[in-house]
Amino acid sequence: MARLHDIVFDCAHPASAARFWAAALDGYAVAPYDDAELARLRSLGIHSTEDDPTVLVEPAGAGPRLWFQLVPERKRVKNRVHLDLRAPDPETEIRRLTALGATVRDRHADNVVLADPEGNEFCLS
Repeated sequence: MARLHDIVFDCAHPASAARFWAAALDGYAVAPYDDAELARLRSLGIHSTEDDPTVLVEPAGAGPRLWFQLVPERKRVKNRVHLDLRAPDPETEIRRLTALGATVRDRHADNVVLADPEGNEFCLS
């Protein structure tokens, strides 16, 4: 039976999207680059991790990884799948997330719809 391994985000700039989500989620961090990965990127003509077309964000413990991959097309429509986040103090968390670059899209009685800097919607309750 299949198990969830990665949640993949198509994006215009994987490095900045990965940093946003690593900062947004408790216990997540951008995966460190080792010498072998830096050499692989250089072999592709990529000399800065800012230009990495695929960036991994890993949890400190159990949980799915977040994978950010470069795609040429822009986001055009509402997400068909989104992440739902929970926080003990939603208003404080909204302020923190918007300081990181999120935008508030809509408010409902039981949750708030936000978008990450790339326009991917997510909910906070």
